[in-house]
Amino acid sequence: MKIVSWNVNGIRACIQKGFFDVLEEINPDLLFLQETKISLDQLTLDMLHPKGYHTVWHSAKKPGYSGVALLTKKKPVHVFEGFGISRYDDEGRVIGADFKDKVFLGVYFPNGQKNDERLQYKLDFYKDFFIFCEELKQQGKEVLVCGDFNTAHQEIDLARPKENEDQSGFLPVERAWMDKLFNTMGYVDTFRLHHQDPHQYSWWSFRTAARKRNIGWRIDYVIVSNPLAPLVKEAFILPEILGSDHCPVGIVLND
Repeated sequence: MKIVSWNVNGIRACIQKGFFDVLEEINPDLLFLQETKISLDQLTLDMLHPKGYHTVWHSAKKPGYSGVALLTKKKPVHVFEGFGISRYDDEGRVIGADFKDKVFLGVYFPNGQKNDERLQYKLDFYKDFFIFCEELKQQGKEVLVCGDFNTAHQEIDLARPKENEDQSGFLPVERAWMDKLFNTMGYVDTFRLHHQDPHQYSWWSFRTAARKRNIGWRIDYVIVSNPLAPLVKEAFILPEILGSDHCPVGIVLND
């Protein structure tokens, strides 16, 4: 089972840059999208019914903002659109697929760069979302969370760590949340499970030709609850895939 996550930074713009060709090339079993920036009434038939896929779209109330989607070959038992807290769900940040004993969640975590209020919103989101995940685990589910976490975990995960120590996305309080996920809450960073090499990034600023020079950040992750880790056959980042300022990331999971 190939599971892929991609922040498309606007699905309509990404389609113009070859999204459906990428979908055919990657051929995922599940594809989670973030930052779709589209309202439900703007979806076209090819978005709603790409060949071979069921789709679910969860949009923000604010037009042209945030939004997540799920494309899946196998129809889930249940689909999550949000996780039951309106201050987050109104921004269209969480979508999920329940396959009985496993729940796969695609998430667009908030960006905290705007001001202190949004940083606190981001930290609150981390706390409340992972409480939701713990409740799923208590129900006997194994959990996979993928998407744009908007945080680089360690110095290896961005090109210029020293210059960004005081920037949201690499603040100690944000990185501490990532530490907590992997050290005490029972999750595994699937990419680092299989790769320890540096210079592996998933986002590059559109400014200053950052992608061409590989001045990037690894802020897109696929993490799994501990029992799923042995089933992760492969983890990958696809920097050669264009169409957004992020590239797709994913895993192959033995089913």
